[in-house]
Amino acid sequence: MVSERISGVLLHVTSLPSYGGVGDFGPAAYEFVDFLVAAKQRLWQVLPLSPTGYGSSPYSALSAFAGNPLLISLEKLVDAGWLAKERIEGLPGHDGPCDFGAVFDLKHPLVEEAAGNFMEHATDEDRAGFQRFSQENISWLTDYSMFNVLRKRFGYASWIDWPAEYALRQTEAMTALLNDSGPELMREQVVQYFFNQQWMELRAYCKERKIAILGDVAIFVSYDSADVWTHPEIFELDEQRKPIRVSGVPPDYFSKTGQLWGNPLYKWKLLEEHGFDWWVARIRRALTLYDQVRLDHFRGFEAYWSVGADEVTAMNGQWVKAPGHPLFQRLKEVFGELPFIAEDLGLITPEVDELREYFGLPGMRILQFGFGDRGGHLYLPHRYVPNTVVYTGTHDNNTTLGWWREDITQEERENVQTYLHPMEHDGDIVWALIKTAAASVAVTCILPMQDVLHLGSEARMNTPSLASGNWTWRYGRGALHPDFAAKLAAIMEMTDRDGYQKPIEGIEAGGPTDEAHLRVDEGSKS
Repeated sequence: MVSERISGVLLHVTSLPSYGGVGDFGPAAYEFVDFLVAAKQRLWQVLPLSPTGYGSSPYSALSAFAGNPLLISLEKLVDAGWLAKERIEGLPGHDGPCDFGAVFDLKHPLVEEAAGNFMEHATDEDRAGFQRFSQENISWLTDYSMFNVLRKRFGYASWIDWPAEYALRQTEAMTALLNDSGPELMREQVVQYFFNQQWMELRAYCKERKIAILGDVAIFVSYDSADVWTHPEIFELDEQRKPIRVSGVPPDYFSKTGQLWGNPLYKWKLLEEHGFDWWVARIRRALTLYDQVRLDHFRGFEAYWSVGADEVTAMNGQWVKAPGHPLFQRLKEVFGELPFIAEDLGLITPEVDELREYFGLPGMRILQFGFGDRGGHLYLPHRYVPNTVVYTGTHDNNTTLGWWREDITQEERENVQTYLHPMEHDGDIVWALIKTAAASVAVTCILPMQDVLHLGSEARMNTPSLASGNWTWRYGRGALHPDFAAKLAAIMEMTDRDGYQKPIEGIEAGGPTDEAHLRVDEGSKS
């Protein structure tokens, strides 16, 4: 991981004020990166970029490898010549929350139309680029394309409810699909190519400006996913491909909901016998998308909560050992230094801490968690070590302003003001926590964009266990005020997170830098 002090902002791509009703890889993303530079931020954390299923949660993905087509910018497709400009007129605008259902109905057909135009009119250079992408991603791309074509054919039902020959991937049915549905399958692959092109262009823009991308990988995959459909042999499924047992978070999280829950379990022993090849492929894909990776529900790599699949809730489960050390040792053999952050929140045992520390992975600390009883003091800066990532809050928390106004107890309110200083106005809490996080010894500091913009509960991204209404927040087009950038930049300078480099001393002192050469060259032309 990084050794110098840095700071970044947590903002999912869907929260950008892009044209078309959902944030995407278009102009608003580049404007956001420019804001990060002005604010002297050097990290952009996003949530998973995977295609989402019901509920539109980025943590309930249809594939652990594919990209979400809704993140493809229609404006960039127009610029590339794959759509006529008039085809995207009259879509939902830049402002307001996402309506994922409406956006899917309006935007997805246009993305597919662009893919069809690519198939008909691509130049030799375009086709060569597409072929390179297809070959580099052959391990998952063909199967995902088949999954998506069948999912549409059967009314977006879960794959377990498809006709048996398709649900069970019988050879004759799969061969017929490949032979009879070539154009549909290719169109799905072109859509993924568009996603990859636009994301890599945005990543390159970030890299030029020294902004690293922090992504997110959940330990478990969704049952209704191309991954389980394609590789049933690595999951605990019965003869009808239904889960035998499922896993997820501990039971207290779901005890009040009474909902069905859980993800299929891996056959960890089988994975280990094969060198964890599926996990190696998954992390390799993640490292083509991101510079660093946050491991969601890190505890699950050491022990996971398991319960019979026919249980309604998670109440009657038990902790089961997982092969954390062998898995991470294998990943280290393949990838070298592991660019991971461990999401070590909630009930964490000494074994989980030992796993994280053995592989040198930084843990997470959330300031909002630190002001209750003394057990929460580990989330306060006086208990940090440098190999830590500090947040004011995460995508699962209320915003800092919303937390202060609506969620905090009187005891916590008094503790905050004892630890920091009296808050004369509600808004004071936001800069107070931002400064506290930035000033801590934690090497990495990450601030939710809602806190940067001083927004309340109306801007909350996710309320865990809430059935609907999550993930929809977007900031407005005029929100990136220069004053926010200037104030953040000043805090970064005072807390040594701005990338400051000491002036060169000695014989090299006064020598021109590359940037100075460029400025001199530009000046000589004027």
